[in-house]
Amino acid sequence: MKNNQTGIYFIIAGILFLIAGITFGVIGGLQYVFENLLKTALPFYKTRPMHVSLVITFIILTATGGVYYYLKESFGENKLVSKVSKLHLILYVSVTITIIVCYLLGYFGGREYLEYPPILALPLLLAWILFAFNFYKIIRGKIKGKTPIYIWMWATGIIFFIFTNLEAYLWMFPYFRDNIVKDVTIQWKSMGSMVGAWNMLIYGTAFYIMEKLSGSDKISHAPKTFFFYFLGLTNLLFNWGHHTYIIPHAPWIKTVAYIISMTELLILGNIILSWRKTLTYGQRNYQNIPYRLLINSDIWIFLNLILALSISIPSINKYTHGTHITVAHAMGATIGINSIILLASSYFIFSKRDGNIFIANKKIINTGFWLMNISLLIFWLSLLTAGIIKGIETTPGSTANFHEIIHNQAIYFDVFAISGFGVFIGLILLVYPLLKSFFKRKGVGIED
Repeated sequence: MKNNQTGIYFIIAGILFLIAGITFGVIGGLQYVFENLLKTALPFYKTRPMHVSLVITFIILTATGGVYYYLKESFGENKLVSKVSKLHLILYVSVTITIIVCYLLGYFGGREYLEYPPILALPLLLAWILFAFNFYKIIRGKIKGKTPIYIWMWATGIIFFIFTNLEAYLWMFPYFRDNIVKDVTIQWKSMGSMVGAWNMLIYGTAFYIMEKLSGSDKISHAPKTFFFYFLGLTNLLFNWGHHTYIIPHAPWIKTVAYIISMTELLILGNIILSWRKTLTYGQRNYQNIPYRLLINSDIWIFLNLILALSISIPSINKYTHGTHITVAHAMGATIGINSIILLASSYFIFSKRDGNIFIANKKIINTGFWLMNISLLIFWLSLLTAGIIKGIETTPGSTANFHEIIHNQAIYFDVFAISGFGVFIGLILLVYPLLKSFFKRKGVGIED
């Protein structure tokens, strides 16, 4: 593995995990419609955590691959970092595969989201420590002048991911585990902040791409951009609170969470739109896939912003929490924002080795782009509708029983499953040119 290939290998591993993850997602969606589908061989309680774990691994590995590639591109790389980054990749891939095997065999850790046996958190933590070591080894003493925003965001994301990963396992101490309020609060706080940590990696990547596409570093040093960074950091620390309105903890936490939840996506969307206006017509070329995908993510930022603002209002949240509206919010952010930005990053990197990647795959990319977006919109709306029905029919005074509620949601679950398959095909078509480009030239040095 040559030094300049490290980031590429992370990205390809992430894409392969994405394909596996959305495959289990499709199976899980079909199990909503066909209750007995693979009920014995692969029940829903296994497909769900496998889907979640694999997609999160895609996000982390692809974001990490981008960071490694861009750091090497900007600052160079040394032999020690190259060796440690290989260990980082091998460790993370090995642990992810082990986690999936544990799920298949029925070994769980009993936590929401981090459902694998707790012992596996140790090698994952080590992988992040290796990442932190590499990051600081690369940038140390090499930044001249003002530090660009993406360096701040990547550094913050790495530090806080390590911290929140440790925090997520405080439940192992009786002081937290034996108190339901403390246990649930810490669990939601750590998970919410962990999402904020990897968002720092992703959004930092978006800023790097925007800087390079525009040919100007103004966006990486603009006051508005740094305002967004500190706002994002505040979100990372506090906005998890809107998930815990029902928990009797300090009122100020709920108030701060509500205020903070109103802001972050709005600022990011505004920055992308402002950046778009600074580009020339040629830079906004239809064939510039990273540009198209970044603008695409901005549309989903807008849609998810409306939803996030709504479910962060306490009087609405008490009806939406625990329904498929929360799932819609998570899926809209994971696919419509995070995954699209990471695909933009992947195409930006791969276009450096293959300038004709769009021309050679124009039909496939366009089909995947529109199929994924249209299917995701239908998918998102079906989850929202199912969640609204459940929210209404589980309010105090409602006479509907569980069977009636499920029956009334059934048609939307059908739409959810069908559109989910459309998202699956669309994403496969979008990542196919990247995989083809990689395997076609495997063994050939990747050009910068």
